[in-house]
Amino acid sequence: MPASPPFLRTLGLAPDASRTGYPHDIPAVAALDDLEFGALTMLVGENGSGKSTIIEAVAAATGFNAEGGSRNLRFATHDTHSTLVRDLELRWARRPPWGWFLRAETFYGMATAIATDDPEYGVTAHFPDFHGRSHGEAFRTLVENRFTGAGFYVMDEPESALSFEGQLGLVRFVHDGVRDGAQFLIATHSPLLMRAPGAVIYELGDHGIRRREWEELEVVQLWRRFLSAPERMLDVLLSDD
Repeated sequence: MPASPPFLRTLGLAPDASRTGYPHDIPAVAALDDLEFGALTMLVGENGSGKSTIIEAVAAATGFNAEGGSRNLRFATHDTHSTLVRDLELRWARRPPWGWFLRAETFYGMATAIATDDPEYGVTAHFPDFHGRSHGEAFRTLVENRFTGAGFYVMDEPESALSFEGQLGLVRFVHDGVRDGAQFLIATHSPLLMRAPGAVIYELGDHGIRRREWEELEVVQLWRRFLSAPERMLDVLLSDD
């Protein structure tokens, strides 16, 4: 059974939100209406379904740096976030004392911002050398160093940096974090991460947003079909007919 959310309870569009144009033309964004969170919530769906758009807007509305980081670690390489942050209404049980936004696609830029030691913040001394590690090792090191305590942690496609065993390790890390009072919001393509115990799972697509059990997810069914008969699926995919 999903654990109650210690911080973010629900998410919706504000009454005065602009509901036309991008990103409101994405069905999942248009369907945002009192989305209920658990202590662990997963957003899943195809590329372009709105997962990252929603995750990024929630992180920015919480006060985290839009390209990844915290309320204190801030940097910018490119204006990537949408206007959705201005249209969201986040309802909190209480505000988190700490948190972090981890974006796989901007991790290198964040590591570089840390390594160059912006004189305004002087952050280098507070972090390990991420560039001296492999992508997966650096990713795991950041999580272990910064995703600590009863905070609100947002991740966008963390599986891109992790092996199968690394993803198993993340499942255990998240499980332990929830037990210790943390809350996680994760956008992912990984059926392994989606299977984390107690996860509230939302599937995004042309239908909008639907709450799903793990076994009902389209990506899980596709992976099962492929693993049960890979030759058959590849024959169909590669057929010239």
